[in-house]
Amino acid sequence: MKHFSACRLAGFGLLLGILGTNPVAAQQLGGHTVFPFLDLPPSAHLAALGGMNVSTRTDDPTMLFGNPALLNADMDGRLALSYVAYVADIKQSTAAYAFNTEKYGRFGVGVTYLNYGDFQSYDPAGNSLGTFGVNEYTVGVSDSYTKGKVTFGATTKLAVSSIAGSRSLAGVADVGIVYKHPTSDFTAGLAVKNAGYQFVAYPGTSRGQLPLDVQIGATVKPEHMPLQLSLTVHHLQQWDIQYLDPNARGPLDANNQPKQPTKSFGDNLARHFTASAALILGKGFNLRVGYNHLQRRELRLDNTSGSAGLSFGAMLKISSFQLEYTHATLQAAGSSEYITVSRNLNSLFKKKE
Repeated sequence: MKHFSACRLAGFGLLLGILGTNPVAAQQLGGHTVFPFLDLPPSAHLAALGGMNVSTRTDDPTMLFGNPALLNADMDGRLALSYVAYVADIKQSTAAYAFNTEKYGRFGVGVTYLNYGDFQSYDPAGNSLGTFGVNEYTVGVSDSYTKGKVTFGATTKLAVSSIAGSRSLAGVADVGIVYKHPTSDFTAGLAVKNAGYQFVAYPGTSRGQLPLDVQIGATVKPEHMPLQLSLTVHHLQQWDIQYLDPNARGPLDANNQPKQPTKSFGDNLARHFTASAALILGKGFNLRVGYNHLQRRELRLDNTSGSAGLSFGAMLKISSFQLEYTHATLQAAGSSEYITVSRNLNSLFKKKE
């Protein structure tokens, strides 16, 4: 009974997600899934690592959003609060807390809320009907179990999307495994994310597929070097993740006709990789940089890619608080800013002897 409920529910959600996957819809990424916000990194730490990471084992409880198997003893009692300012009025807030129980094991609780702002509403004649809101959120519970060098983890969560009072609901599951080397500073992880089933679709629409993503990665800190390096491979369940704009026109050929863009093996391969590095300047300060090639290719403009796909972050510990900030470039026209504050609550409420 110790680790029965969360893992069993997550496994059930994973089964539903795999059985419900549509092979035709899985040939492309954008526009073919529901609840795409599940792919967004909810914290400064994950965003600084390129938005995807399944192997960086720290005391930051928001890392359970990357891989539930990253839930570990160093997170016990820690509360993390995150805020993300995207372009325009789009804002995201996240809270994550990890705790350990003697009887039932270690758990993590995560809540993320995304608000798109207010929109104007009009009737068919063009008369204003006021404004309406659009928001999405998830509430989840994570559980992990460590046996030797391997940690198993699972997250079960409810996803809700709301537009002008209409709602869509889905049950979502993440499952993962993390291996930690007993002597070297090396970890490897595998996660199956966003598996599940859309229970309630929006009125007038049919049920859609969740953004299933199978990821594998590794993190290593070379001995005697202040660097921590991570590499993550995502969308392992789907090779072709390139999109070609049918309206795009390339240079002219010998017949003075515009060449149609073609898919590239090398570019498609690179889109599956996310890389990051952290410069560790002591226990209380480090600098981070991440690169996501898929994001760079999908969000670049026709004439420039700018620094799309790049993210830069920093972590600073002040007294009992840990502050994290990340600047992630979406494209040449905009970027997102992440702020995360965390603290160990066990020390805050510990009785003085």
